[in-house]
Amino acid sequence: MDTPDLKKVVEALLFITNRPLPLEEILDILEEKSLGEKSLRGVIQDISDEYEQRGSPIQIREVAGGFQMATHTAYAPWVRRLYKDETTTRLSASALETLSIVGYKQPITRAEIEEIRGVEVIAVLETLLERRLVKVMGRKETIGRPLVYGTTTEFLRQFGLKSLSDLPALPDTVLPLEQPVAAADAGPGTDTPE
Repeated sequence: MDTPDLKKVVEALLFITNRPLPLEEILDILEEKSLGEKSLRGVIQDISDEYEQRGSPIQIREVAGGFQMATHTAYAPWVRRLYKDETTTRLSASALETLSIVGYKQPITRAEIEEIRGVEVIAVLETLLERRLVKVMGRKETIGRPLVYGTTTEFLRQFGLKSLSDLPALPDTVLPLEQPVAAADAGPGTDTPE
């Protein structure tokens, strides 16, 4: 297959899919023995560059271990209007907090999440499971064999991440919240802040 035809086939595959396509899968579909991942990545970059040069509202993004077409964020308001009944609702603050804990600490049990958050998370986990942002990864080898949770490729796709290593780094230390000491709690002879 010559390069112009190859580009058209790859573009068609990326256009028609509703999920990120890994390079290996595209190569399997193409059945091009002489084409390697590096060359295929170059073909995808050429298509992406063509979109960029003409100012297309479409872009090709590497996300969740594969490639997928997406609209530029500048066009999001119109896309939302088109799909107003089908767009997902926003996650609550508690769901985002739980999701970030799972993202950084996976695999993690519900009890471990609750220990970090300080509140029960059964309903929040159910919501994250329903939205396919979190999945059950197995059971922990400990007493009771609790379920362990981890993020999904849908999590990576929704947050525009190639892999979990793209998550922002956590600070090395977390400063404890300062607890002001009330005057009544202070012992005799101790100074209290003004």
